[in-house]
Amino acid sequence: MPANSPVSLLEFLCQRFPGIEPEIWRERMLRGRVLDAGLQPLPVEALCQAGQVVFYFRELTHEPVVPFMEEVLFENDHFLVADKPHFLTTAPVGSYVEQTLLRRLQQRFNLPELTPAHRLDRLTAGVLLLCKQAITRDAYQALFREQQVDKVYEALAAPLSQLQFPHVRRSRIVNDPQYFFRSAEQAGEANSETRIEVLRTYRDYWHYQLFPLTGRKHQLRVHLAALGAPILGDDFYPQPQRRAIDDFSQPLQLLARSLAFTDPLSGERMQFQSRRELVYQPPA
Repeated sequence: MPANSPVSLLEFLCQRFPGIEPEIWRERMLRGRVLDAGLQPLPVEALCQAGQVVFYFRELTHEPVVPFMEEVLFENDHFLVADKPHFLTTAPVGSYVEQTLLRRLQQRFNLPELTPAHRLDRLTAGVLLLCKQAITRDAYQALFREQQVDKVYEALAAPLSQLQFPHVRRSRIVNDPQYFFRSAEQAGEANSETRIEVLRTYRDYWHYQLFPLTGRKHQLRVHLAALGAPILGDDFYPQPQRRAIDDFSQPLQLLARSLAFTDPLSGERMQFQSRRELVYQPPA
């Protein structure tokens, strides 16, 4: 807090966030959504002091409802594994706070310390690991940082009959200089690698199995698009497409099918598989 803080915390919040009406801040404080450094709710009449630490739960007045439900595949004392649907963001970002996998599971299981060990983007469905305790969180997140997790994905995309399979795509992936939300390939030393296999072939599309050996942003989507077979339902590759935020008609046909790793605490080999299936929809 600045040295010349307003007398009341409510007044400070209204000045600091002028886009939020005073009555909304008052209502949030009454619901215990504004906390002190010890994560205890602050009353509406709380005073504001220099150096004070305040936490609050970000809320949106009009948040789009995601009409698809997650499933919990496994739970123990240290983590749980969820099967995320398409269109559900992993954690609060942008237009989504409550309608996210993390907030839904925190509320459903009363797990305030629950944290994703890794991420799936909003349009990707499938298996995701979340840590239940802060004290053991880093042990599981390290598995992903150190590439000690075997990940298998599936995708539906156009046929690539000109290639021999299995096919390995290696390239240099960087942030797209034109669109901040995308990645792009550029010349230079490869920093990404994906092994691509074919599960089934159909006239209009093929069902691919993907093994990402590295974890670059949108790696699988970038690699298939670069080969000439963008994943069906992809709004970003090869070119960004506009879609209404509540348009759920064409899900990205990309699924995180399975995760496998050795539990860093128990030493047990763990493997989890999504129960979801990809469904072909002819392009609009």
